[in-house]
Amino acid sequence: MLPVIEKLIILQDRDRKILTMEDELSRIAPERQELESMLSAASSLLDNAKLKVKQLETERKKLELDVDAKKGLIDKYSIQQFQTKKNEEYRALAHEIEGCKAAIVKLDDQQIELMEQIEMQQQEVAKATQHAAAIKKTADSRTADLNTSEAGLRKELADLQTNRGELADAVEGIARSKYERLLKQKGHNVVVGIQHGVCGGCHMQLSRSVIVGCQGDQDLVPCPNCGRILYYTRDMDLAVAE
Repeated sequence: MLPVIEKLIILQDRDRKILTMEDELSRIAPERQELESMLSAASSLLDNAKLKVKQLETERKKLELDVDAKKGLIDKYSIQQFQTKKNEEYRALAHEIEGCKAAIVKLDDQQIELMEQIEMQQQEVAKATQHAAAIKKTADSRTADLNTSEAGLRKELADLQTNRGELADAVEGIARSKYERLLKQKGHNVVVGIQHGVCGGCHMQLSRSVIVGCQGDQDLVPCPNCGRILYYTRDMDLAVAE
């Protein structure tokens, strides 16, 4: 194997580890965002449930005020009845009083319905509270795990990147430039072996001349199909294309 190939394989191994670390780090932010979305949704559900209770309580209090207003009218009409000496006015006031009493009955019925709704909605608040607490517990635990994982990954990545430049500088200029270009295009699979007569990158069948060129260990041999750098070692199962 060419010395430059050996250096490239070492560099590629380092870059693969770096890319793996970067990929794992790139998945942390979306997971954090998903956790935040879950918390936000649970919080909104709880807020909406509480708001509904508040709205129902406001409606109930309005009914109470309406009842008080009707009772006030009954007192007023009763005093006027006591003061009037005309039968016609007395009957008219009595009619108004009966109307107020009937309205109070309806208002009381509406209050009972609202109280039942409030009780049911308060149960929804209790459920939403438990749900929000469970989501927060899960999110806090997972966020702590993510923070720990991120710190470890960043340290590991920094360690891997420390002497990456030295490994790259150890590779001759032209070969390094070709490798760096392919790294951007192909990802972490740039320097590939030949197995069963095919390229280890694109898995296309290789010609006899290409395989023989790799066996010769005289120069870098690119795959004619994908451009990756090919290499061959004795332990590889080589089936030369006819």
